[in-house]
Amino acid sequence: MSEEAKQGYSADSIQALEGMEHVRMRPSMYIGDVGVRGLHHLVYEVLDNSIDEALAGHCDLISVDINEDNSITVRDNGRGIPVGLHKKEGVSALEVVMTKIGAGGKFDKDSYKVSGGLHGVGVSCVNALSDHLHAIVYRDGKVWEQEYERGKAIYPAKCTGDTTQNGTTVTFTPDKSIFQQTTEYNYDTLASRMRELAYLNKGIRITLTDKRKKDDKDEFIKELFHSEEGLKEFVKYLDSSRNPIIAHVISMEGEKNNIPVEVAMTYNDSYAENLHSYVNNINTHEGGTHLSGFRRGLTSTLKKYADNSGLLDKLKFEIAGDDFREGLTAIISVKVQEPQFEGQTKTKLGNREVTSAVSQAVSEMVENYLEENPNDAKIIIQKVILAAQARHAAKKAREMVQRKTVMSIGGLPGKLSDCSETDPAECEIYLVEGDSAGGTAKQGRDRNFQAILPLRGKILNVEKAMQHKVFENEEIRNIFTALGVTIGTEEDSKALNLTKLRYHKVVIMCDADVDGSHISTLILTFFFRYMRELIEQGYVYIAAPPLYLVKKGAKKQYAWNDDQRDTIMGQFGDGSKIQRYKGLGEMNAEQLWDTTMNPENRTMRRVTIDSMSEADHVFSMLMGDEVPPRREFIEKNAVYANIDA
Repeated sequence: MSEEAKQGYSADSIQALEGMEHVRMRPSMYIGDVGVRGLHHLVYEVLDNSIDEALAGHCDLISVDINEDNSITVRDNGRGIPVGLHKKEGVSALEVVMTKIGAGGKFDKDSYKVSGGLHGVGVSCVNALSDHLHAIVYRDGKVWEQEYERGKAIYPAKCTGDTTQNGTTVTFTPDKSIFQQTTEYNYDTLASRMRELAYLNKGIRITLTDKRKKDDKDEFIKELFHSEEGLKEFVKYLDSSRNPIIAHVISMEGEKNNIPVEVAMTYNDSYAENLHSYVNNINTHEGGTHLSGFRRGLTSTLKKYADNSGLLDKLKFEIAGDDFREGLTAIISVKVQEPQFEGQTKTKLGNREVTSAVSQAVSEMVENYLEENPNDAKIIIQKVILAAQARHAAKKAREMVQRKTVMSIGGLPGKLSDCSETDPAECEIYLVEGDSAGGTAKQGRDRNFQAILPLRGKILNVEKAMQHKVFENEEIRNIFTALGVTIGTEEDSKALNLTKLRYHKVVIMCDADVDGSHISTLILTFFFRYMRELIEQGYVYIAAPPLYLVKKGAKKQYAWNDDQRDTIMGQFGDGSKIQRYKGLGEMNAEQLWDTTMNPENRTMRRVTIDSMSEADHVFSMLMGDEVPPRREFIEKNAVYANIDA
């Protein structure tokens, strides 16, 4: 019997499901979009193949290089993609994997028990959307190579030498005709995903090297992602800027009903609930049956303990599920052989059998911890009681917001200058810092479709505020009522209702200085914690007013950064004059319209969330109490002067 057959992963393990002729024609169907997110998704697809080798127990080292020309190289020390002749296709299995959509070992249960990625779609899509792809396979003592252009093989797979290694190396260059917005990779975006994967797959080592720039020691920027404790370390990382109220991270790892389940959780003194769930390394933003199982197991076990403890005897109202999760940071990771995904973005797990598996696992984990740590148990129940009291106060505050919406004229704040258009898809609202800039914006806007809501100073930092304080804050109430959204139902006190959303563009427009950046971050934190659906549906933007106006005689040109200013000055020559805009109020209405509000000329940054866990970490760090990590983050990122979730 051959070595391939022994390992159960051979040329015959590769199944070709369908052709890939539509990938280049409709790339967004396969990778989501052809912008920045889709570009980075290419890396994740190749990386997922290596992670699947690790899940199968055949790989523990993966390296990713961003090369000087923005091509990407992914290497692993797995078994190597099979290269033998594929009987059905008549070419090497390597060529089948690289050129046939849906071809891969992931469909053969003997090769992979579970897998992430797009379930076999991945690497062939990457090949189709690349100018050039070069695959090198180290397998059974031989080196095999094949190259492709835009998804088509240039030559058959060929043996090019001997080796003692095992593994696969894939180098690809994204096709500029497909990715017209940009083909430049962002190091931090890739690092965030690799950090996440290292936590989710403990023991694996993933290195990321940026060969486009060097550090102070004249070495390439390089980072190693490795975790020995997995989700326990992940929780500690997410909560590094929060104050824990219990001594340990509560965790478990095991199988329930043949489903591998891993959970880690802890409580902090914040008022937010931070749950992150994964299925086969895929971040399930919309939750699903595994999250339902976690909530059920946590709530029933804590409630039983609280009832038996007698601590709830003096409470005059019922404890709700939300109360048990205030100040909770938790990560739930399950491995499912045949995951069924639902929801708007196909990131909601639908497998019903997972609910009871996770619920049982969490119940046992929490029950054991409470029994072994009575002091922590008492602290948790006291936190739950405070959360219940705050929830009742918040309910009254929410009702006040909604009552104000119904009773005020048109249900709108007095400061709002609304637009005449009524179709939300055509309308946009500018949240503007201060009455002065608000006045200029009102004069400069197009009244047909642009509304202006001036905000007085800095809004409340919701990261450190109890829920009822958030709803009692006048500026935040004005945002709720102006947008037309409501929050809270009988089932879920934090559910957001967007059915009456009045604008599909919510634009944060603040001064281009430190104070303006702080106000933007405060507003973004509010949206992330209380109106995350607005961000997820692509409704939130940040305006980009210019920093300079360069003039010489009759000539004038705006600049959005120092480099643009210097370039324009060079073009204008000697005698150029520079006006530095310290705030929006320094522009007149015509200038503000021309540079920042006119759809024909303006530049706006849509706020997106590439990594929910990383966004959670960044907001808690920027808006929390710990100064050193905030200072370090600002020093590292100040150069870019961008606020992007």
